[in-house]
Amino acid sequence: QVHLVESGGGSVQVGGSLELSCVASGNTASGVAMGWFRQAPGKKREGVAVVDSPGQTHYTDSVVGRFTVSKDNAKHTLTLQMNSLKPEDTAIYYCAATRGRRTWIGARFLPTPDDFGYWGQGTQVTVSS
Repeated sequence: QVHLVESGGGSVQVGGSLELSCVASGNTASGVAMGWFRQAPGKKREGVAVVDSPGQTHYTDSVVGRFTVSKDNAKHTLTLQMNSLKPEDTAIYYCAATRGRRTWIGARFLPTPDDFGYWGQGTQVTVSS
């Protein structure tokens, strides 16, 4: 079992920045993929940024150039630096980890929630204009 705890959410104005952190504990394995998903009210959970098992990063189109995801295998942490935030970034952000090694190959953002077996409780991000 893997336990994920997010931190760093909050409220910012348009154009501001936030950094989210996720710490994994329990039966952690450094080779798993980890990522960030978000869910806005009334919408489906969507992928934001993922680091796959080989260490490649994957971003959904709407955050390219604004968000940066990084993974520290030694510390079992995942970080999401969010810059130039927009109102449409408002959502609950969830940290997730796969149950084993996983990679995705392709030009599009391919990771889906079903690919991940462990989830954090989520942290709220609110961007106001």
